[in-house]
Parts: sequence; C-alpha cells; structure tokens
Amino acid sequence: MNISKREQRVLHHLALGGHIRHEFDGKRIVAITCFTHDGAVLSDCDLPLFQRLRQRGLIGAKGGPYRITLLGRRSVRAQLDNQG
Repeated sequence: MNISKREQRVLHHLALGGHIRHEFDGKRIVAITCFTHDGAVLSDCDLPLFQRLRQRGLIGAKGGPYRITLLGRRSVRAQLDNQG
C-alpha cells in the first residue's frame, strides 16, 4: 500500500500512543485535532488526510477518539527517529 510521508508521520505518532479527536456538526465530522502521545498537537494532520486514513482502514474509533488499527500498524514503515 502506498502511504505518503504525511500519512506515515501521522501513523507513527498514533502508533506511539497518540490519538485523533473529532468534532461533529450533527451528521458528519467537520474538524479534527491530532494529539501525540505526550499531548502536543500535530499540525500536519488535516481533514482530507484524516479521511484518507479512515477510508483505507488505517485508523478507527470504537466510541472514543480515533486510534491506529492493526492494519495501520502493519502498513507503517519502521523508523528509528520520526522527528525529521
């Protein structure tokens, strides 16, 4: 599966324990905020990127914030330091 650098970066942060909080307008998601494992906000994650990750099944939610799925963990490339 082809995953862009931005998608890889978001998946790495989610794999380390981060999560994505979403806001509804009643029927659909209108805004998202991606948090790293230490509580910082990841500005690289936007709504179109979130939609791509969700449609591919790389992230999912079970009654709470979105987190990485097993498929997402298998798809993300190993990297020693993802701060770059």
